[in-house]
Amino acid sequence: MRLLRMAAGLLLALITVVNNAKLPDFSIEEVTDLTTQNYWYQQARKTLKKNLKFSKYDHRRAKNLIMFLGDGMGMSTITASRIYKGQKAGLMGADAKLTFDEFPHTSLSKTYALDKQTSDSANTATAFLCGVKANYGTLGVNGKVLYENCKSSKDNYTNLQSILEWAQEDGKSTGFVTSTRVTHATPAGLYAHTASRNWEFESPDGDHECPDIALQLVKYMPGKNIQVILGGGRQAFFPNNESDVETKEKGKRTDRKYLIDEWLDDKKRISTRVHYVTNMTYLRSVKPEETDYLLGLLGYDNMPYELDRSKEEKEPAIWEMTDKAIRILRKNPNGFFLLVEGGRIDHAHHDGMAKKALEETVAMDKAIELALRLTDREDTLIVVTADHSHTMTISGYPKLGNNILGTSVSEEINVEYTVLSYANGPGYNTSRDNFENNITLGNEYKQPATFYLDSETHAGEDVPVFAIGPMAHLFQGVHDQSYIPHAMSFAACIGPSKDSAVTL
Repeated sequence: MRLLRMAAGLLLALITVVNNAKLPDFSIEEVTDLTTQNYWYQQARKTLKKNLKFSKYDHRRAKNLIMFLGDGMGMSTITASRIYKGQKAGLMGADAKLTFDEFPHTSLSKTYALDKQTSDSANTATAFLCGVKANYGTLGVNGKVLYENCKSSKDNYTNLQSILEWAQEDGKSTGFVTSTRVTHATPAGLYAHTASRNWEFESPDGDHECPDIALQLVKYMPGKNIQVILGGGRQAFFPNNESDVETKEKGKRTDRKYLIDEWLDDKKRISTRVHYVTNMTYLRSVKPEETDYLLGLLGYDNMPYELDRSKEEKEPAIWEMTDKAIRILRKNPNGFFLLVEGGRIDHAHHDGMAKKALEETVAMDKAIELALRLTDREDTLIVVTADHSHTMTISGYPKLGNNILGTSVSEEINVEYTVLSYANGPGYNTSRDNFENNITLGNEYKQPATFYLDSETHAGEDVPVFAIGPMAHLFQGVHDQSYIPHAMSFAACIGPSKDSAVTL
């Protein structure tokens, strides 16, 4: 009994220490300027203090950090994907579960930009990777930088550090996986500082004061220190007078730079265990235990949709890239940070093709399941979220078990309609009079839209955050999107929270 009382006393003391954990004082006076870094750091600090009061939860330090980002994976996409996954397995659908449905902690993230009620993937990446809200279309910079205004971004004080850079400074290995181009908005938020997400292979003043995104990945910090890079986008890394090794299409660079060669030369000065791969065969041949640096540019442009991947398996699935990345990064005794983006969920929604969006979501869910198997819940914090939502809706009153991609019939007026539809987009011209031959189940089918746009738009509602592992309880309630990397950094004692969190 005495030992039990002593243990209880020690636990109470430790809990008290955690509840009083000192958070960094970023500013003496209250900051009210939303365009500054300090404002958003200050907001994150307040939310952290509130959530740390829940002392009954797990307060271990996270050695490893993994963020899964479903681009455009809003709540309707998650629900529809759950049903789709279940129906593919022969279930009713609604009774199925996505892997991250089982995560013990959830919260809601507010996705607005400083200048837009509904965001794009660039300013949201700045929020959930750098911890600061910014303007539409900008990456890795604060609110002083205006979209596509090179001049406004030339002062280095506007540049923001990302959670990847915080991890590198702590001695962790870092990497990212994406089904889009490696220079696309979400992954670029890890390493680029630019007034425009569109400057992937060239910018208004070349490689001087506003360098393009691909150049920053290869030549600038923290991009050049990333150990695993897997995705598409070879086009941005070689000249426009040269042909691609796989597709024979021309490169995009006008400055005649061969950035792949420059990456290889730089890494081979550091290690002999360096690999560059362009297809699935080469990727499979890479041995994680013999690899320090891996650059996989596995598509000329974006990676193909999961439903369009070649039967010859020339292109890897997102879970195959995730598997390779984790096996390489986890060798570091200091731990690692990894971002995995299911980026083509977003592209399918923009095209009005719900089936492809759901298939991409289920593919990312498989990658999450694999990550759980390859890591330890004792030391790995995994966060699953989205940058924004889309206008897809699940409507009407279809019976339980109705094909999520199918149609239903209104009992009141006997009108047939698709279960899934969009508020806007290219599906506006889709015929509502002919749903014969299961046409709505086709891979290329565009769900009906309320009004026509060439590209369906993002939606502005909050998106969910799912978390499991050390300090996962920090994700609860409703918070700004910019809070996410601060909570993760606190869990790992890196970046702004390097000296703040307490290890029990």
